[in-house]
Amino acid sequence: MAIRNLLTTLLLLFTSFSMVLGHEVGNSGHYPVIVSTWPFVEAVRAAWRAIDSGFSAMDAVVEGCSACEELRCDGTVGPGGSPDENGETTLDALVMNGATMEVGAVAAMRYVKDGIKAARLVMQHTGHTLLVGEQASAFAISMGLPGPTNLSSSESVQKWSKWKENRCQPNFWKNIVPVDSCGPYHPKDIAELGKGTCSSANLMAAVESRSSHIGLHNHDTISMAVIDKEGHIAVGTSTNGATYKIPGRVGDGPIAGSSSYADDEVGACGATGDGDIMMRFLPCYQVVESMRLGMEPTLAAQDAIKRIARKFPDFVGAVFAINKNGLHAGACHGWTFQYSVRSPEMEDVEVFTVFP
Repeated sequence: MAIRNLLTTLLLLFTSFSMVLGHEVGNSGHYPVIVSTWPFVEAVRAAWRAIDSGFSAMDAVVEGCSACEELRCDGTVGPGGSPDENGETTLDALVMNGATMEVGAVAAMRYVKDGIKAARLVMQHTGHTLLVGEQASAFAISMGLPGPTNLSSSESVQKWSKWKENRCQPNFWKNIVPVDSCGPYHPKDIAELGKGTCSSANLMAAVESRSSHIGLHNHDTISMAVIDKEGHIAVGTSTNGATYKIPGRVGDGPIAGSSSYADDEVGACGATGDGDIMMRFLPCYQVVESMRLGMEPTLAAQDAIKRIARKFPDFVGAVFAINKNGLHAGACHGWTFQYSVRSPEMEDVEVFTVFP
């Protein structure tokens, strides 16, 4: 009888120990975790400080992307970079809450330097998803953000001046005349446009012409995903868009499902690259839905990129994928991609390299 009681006690102790051990491993092994496009190490550190202090995934996303805006990461995030054809810098940004599926975004926003904070204000204080242009600026200022502010810098103005001296080449116009000038532009004659426009050679030429002005330092984005200590997921994106874009252009940055996407039940995704092409495929929505159907992050990321490359073999872009358990991966096409990660088992941010 005594032996039986001893065995019963030992079994209860073992069972209790296993349950506690399993709980600890489940929490500390998977999250919190932060993933960001590119080696934007300081942005990830800022997000980690927020999450490590007990703030939410959304708070951490805003802190991380705000840090990148202030640092003007690669000249492609925040004010002072990527001038449009008029020499002006405008901002696109998005936040998404993976618990509620709420989204807030701003696009082509002028005169306000805090893109990611403006996007969060849209989510917090309106029933809308996206505000654009000067109306987005007016909203952001009315909600307390600083402005109006000139978002150009001496560097962006100098870059724009050199581009003007080079007859505004390269640019994003097509099927126009004159070709080698700064405009004003006019459509080519309709009859001329009709000559051979359906040939695969002409279609490929149109795609290849884009690659000359799409690259790391003129067409980039910070896209960040955070899983907090409670397992909730949020994503954010901030960019000043494509250099020398046509004024009014909106890329993939403020488009949910394109630049980023999150769902607590599945995971998250972030994207960077040629947004005009990528937004036609909603690659981050595709990644998350593929993971929902059982794909591992590596395969989900590769599949989303391959879908674009089949139609646009010369496009440049990349995605990262992270599932709700913290397993992450990346895929790219047309360039070598790097993404940054911070998780509990890491002493500092680590940068992962993905080859096409």
